[in-house]
Amino acid sequence: MEKQLSVPFKKGYEQGRFATLLLAILCYLFIAPFLKAFPGLNILLNIFMTGVLIAGIYSVSQRKKVTIFAALLAMPVFASIWTRQITGAAILTPIGDSFGIMFMSYLAVLILSSVIRARKVSHDVIYGAIVVYLIIGITWGFVFRVIETLEPGSFSLAVESLQQDPSLLYYFSFVTLTTLGYGDITPLSTTARSFAYLEALIGQIYLTVLVARLVGLHISQSLEKK
Repeated sequence: MEKQLSVPFKKGYEQGRFATLLLAILCYLFIAPFLKAFPGLNILLNIFMTGVLIAGIYSVSQRKKVTIFAALLAMPVFASIWTRQITGAAILTPIGDSFGIMFMSYLAVLILSSVIRARKVSHDVIYGAIVVYLIIGITWGFVFRVIETLEPGSFSLAVESLQQDPSLLYYFSFVTLTTLGYGDITPLSTTARSFAYLEALIGQIYLTVLVARLVGLHISQSLEKK
């Protein structure tokens, strides 16, 4: 039988789990890139990604079985990150990217389920909604990296550049997700193009449906107060 959290601790946990993950993701996406100009600080990029993995596990750790499964999915990602950091070998990177897709997808489903089940709009519900959107972008970044590994030349990007900076495909993912379409990186293979427009569709549908859901909850919550 799983041990229940005490009421005060559980309340604090509920209110902080998505905020912690959001902070970790923002650090990786918006702070880490500035560190690339300092080769000696490149290890911090991997530390930030490790922080995202740990915060992701923490965000869904209400149930023991869920926590264990999330940790098992995250372990190959962690191993690939630090194997490359320590040895310089990228042999585990494709495996890590594949498990990264599964781990991030698992987080997105669990967090989105929590957001949808919410009966009122709270700060944590908003944090959770934002986190899911960012996780979609990261997940597709992993997807594009796997595609490029299996089909080199799937994107209009020099292979050398991709090997030196794999995060370029995360950039492409978010450009696609938000439908900005700068055009500096473009999908060339059929597989890459299919996943690119699929991500764009998911991004737009997610925002439309979720905003409608949150607005509906807010209106319902306001009516109940009256």
